[in-house]
Amino acid sequence: MIRNNQSFLNRVHVVLDGAVTGLSYFLAYEIRFNTSLNDPTVPHLPMYMYMWALPFLIIAYIFLYNQFGLYRSKRLGGRRKELVNIIYANTVGFIGFVSVLYVINQTDFARSMLVIFAVINVLLETLMRNIIRYILHFIRKKGYNKKYLLLVGYSKSAEEYIRRIRLNPHWGYEVTGILDDRVPAGTMLRGVKVLGRIANLDVILAENKIVEIAITLPLDEYSKLERIVAKCEKSGVHTQFIPDYNRVIPSRPIMEDVEGLPVINIRNVPLTFTENRIVKRLMDIAGSIAMLIIFSPIILISFIAVKLSSKGPVIYRQERVGLHNKTFMMYKFRTMELQKESEEKKAWTVQDDPRVTKVGKVLRHTSMDELPQLINILKGDMSIVGPRPERPQFVAKFKEEIPRYMIKHQVRPGLTGWAQVNGLRGDTSIKDRIKYDIYYIENWSVLFDIKIMFMTVFRGLINKNAY
Repeated sequence: MIRNNQSFLNRVHVVLDGAVTGLSYFLAYEIRFNTSLNDPTVPHLPMYMYMWALPFLIIAYIFLYNQFGLYRSKRLGGRRKELVNIIYANTVGFIGFVSVLYVINQTDFARSMLVIFAVINVLLETLMRNIIRYILHFIRKKGYNKKYLLLVGYSKSAEEYIRRIRLNPHWGYEVTGILDDRVPAGTMLRGVKVLGRIANLDVILAENKIVEIAITLPLDEYSKLERIVAKCEKSGVHTQFIPDYNRVIPSRPIMEDVEGLPVINIRNVPLTFTENRIVKRLMDIAGSIAMLIIFSPIILISFIAVKLSSKGPVIYRQERVGLHNKTFMMYKFRTMELQKESEEKKAWTVQDDPRVTKVGKVLRHTSMDELPQLINILKGDMSIVGPRPERPQFVAKFKEEIPRYMIKHQVRPGLTGWAQVNGLRGDTSIKDRIKYDIYYIENWSVLFDIKIMFMTVFRGLINKNAY
């Protein structure tokens, strides 16, 4: 039912997004060519030449909105995150549009109109989505379109379900109570009252006031599951089952049917598929070559600065752990004074570390010390985007201390990553980094990589935690 509600809302969003994109494009044309911005002495393409691109533009933007998570039900970041994703999607769309015009050699298409379109589209898209939020909130506040839900059993999955329902009022659900054999009646759990024991289900079902039931038993009470399902089915009440295995199995396992036997693959890793690996590798090769060319002046200046600033090799080689737990030598510009390997392995670099040279401080703070890793990418040791690699001694330490730490080695390590563009660089929480790394691994896509690259440029190069 929740999926149906969300699917309906998504279809509404898709239609409105198409309309907003079309309106924004038309307004951009009017502003650019039918206001004082237009110079009548300068000829421009007729309107129909601009409008032929509109259907393709609408399809492309709906696709981008989907890729940037604007049709997902979990809007954990709220309006701010939604706005950021709208801006990212429109930025990628603008660059893509300009790139297509360049490829087809269409020089008469006014780029200034596309800039106006991008600005208007972001504003109208944000306004439209906030209006929808307000309307849904208003409807729910008036008591319309509500479905009353009873939870049977209290567990971590029950807590998460309550949280998600409250984060998504457009689902139209309200949790009216909980039945549990461990918690006394009258206790408030996450703002929801415990109505009694699970045995009271018969009485509640007889009252016929509950629209749906969600079975949220903890793992150690699954012996009660068959009996509860039988009661619910007998009463005709729509019943959901929310498994309490999030601590064991991630949120997006892959279900397979093996000749009638359901099989759950513990973790979804898109990059285990050959076609995805090929696409990502081609992106890495093309991207690293392009960046080597673009950053060649900076690489040359950095090379000379490191060479003149202190004794020792310009390029520093350090052993790191990569794909499938295999080690490789990662390249960086040397940013420290020469020291014994045993001393270097002792600890992280800390603030005001005396080992870091003056040139090294600048390179670290601007992330320019990482540029030699473009060679690692070309060699296939690394990717442009992925979890950052660690030294073997830290890997051995963290895998014992942090659950699921080793999952990051199911993909190639990256020059930049989802954790890094969210501020988790340098001396920050390893546990938090792993959460972001696993999210990236399970949700990889080409556009997700592109999004991370954009975020790296906009807010990931300057690192306040890089010492």
